[in-house]
Amino acid sequence: MINRRQFISTIGALGLSGTVTAQDSLIKPERIRPGDKVGLVNPATAAFESEPIEIMIEALESMELEVVLGNNYYNRHGYFAGTDADRASDLNTLFRDSSVRMIFARGGWGSARVLPLLDYDAIRSNPKVLLGYSDATALLTGVHAKTGLVTFHGPSPLNSFSAEYFRRIVMNGEQVTMINPTDITEDTLVQTENRVQTISDGKASGRILGGNLTVLTGIMGSSYLPDWENSILFLEDVNEAVYRVDRMLTELSLAGVLGKIKGFVFGRCTECQPDNSYGSLTLEQVLAEHIKPLSIPAFSGSMIGHIEQQFTIPLGIDIEIDADAGSIRMLEAGVI
Repeated sequence: MINRRQFISTIGALGLSGTVTAQDSLIKPERIRPGDKVGLVNPATAAFESEPIEIMIEALESMELEVVLGNNYYNRHGYFAGTDADRASDLNTLFRDSSVRMIFARGGWGSARVLPLLDYDAIRSNPKVLLGYSDATALLTGVHAKTGLVTFHGPSPLNSFSAEYFRRIVMNGEQVTMINPTDITEDTLVQTENRVQTISDGKASGRILGGNLTVLTGIMGSSYLPDWENSILFLEDVNEAVYRVDRMLTELSLAGVLGKIKGFVFGRCTECQPDNSYGSLTLEQVLAEHIKPLSIPAFSGSMIGHIEQQFTIPLGIDIEIDADAGSIRMLEAGVI
């Protein structure tokens, strides 16, 4: 007969333990240093082309990082990179491997399916940088909710902009203020690219949480979401009609999420255009109708999402947003 300690350990390994609350201590991973080993995992859609992976590896190696692939990275099970058990096994193996200092999760579709199969006790005992975005939102949020580990919403450092924020936040352990770059020159009197729009003015501070809107609503009601109380919510998405964004924000509102947050940042919704039917709302109108009534500082247009130049956002740390300036200021480091 299983004893109490074994039972609690088993429950944790199966992902049935409770969500970490705001009162629980954060677990910060160690910063990444040149020469460290980075594991690439594919917890979602099968990889059909090798060149994008080769480019990612070369980018990481250019930062003096050693790259290893999960055993099932190129596996195939229908449209997935192996079965749920295969994909979860790669994550569990890399978290248990003390020589691996960081895990980069590829996006696609299906990461949420592995959440019940992760060994959260092992993750808690072997904290390391877990980074990704898009579909990896399920992993970043689920792991943070179950363990308290600070996870990182961001891309591989494929360009100087993304690499700078990755290096400063994940490698140097800096407290960075993230603000969109300006394109004002002698020929342009005002900023025309990477503009932010203030939804509601003011400043707010709290724990930053969020990610891909579609993925978050897909796991709504599960135990793999954090405590949203007094948080700053950030969202992004891609290829979603405006009415679908409206529907998903409605779901967040009805689930009580929007009523708990202290501030709101909407990154980019790439290729999210209103349809051609009569009476369609714009994305700007949808955001205003959902967020303005909350009377909290909020802005849109931050460099977060399916774009080439992205910020790296440490989930779970305290930050301050300035909705007028369109800035996100880290109040603590994301690594130790």
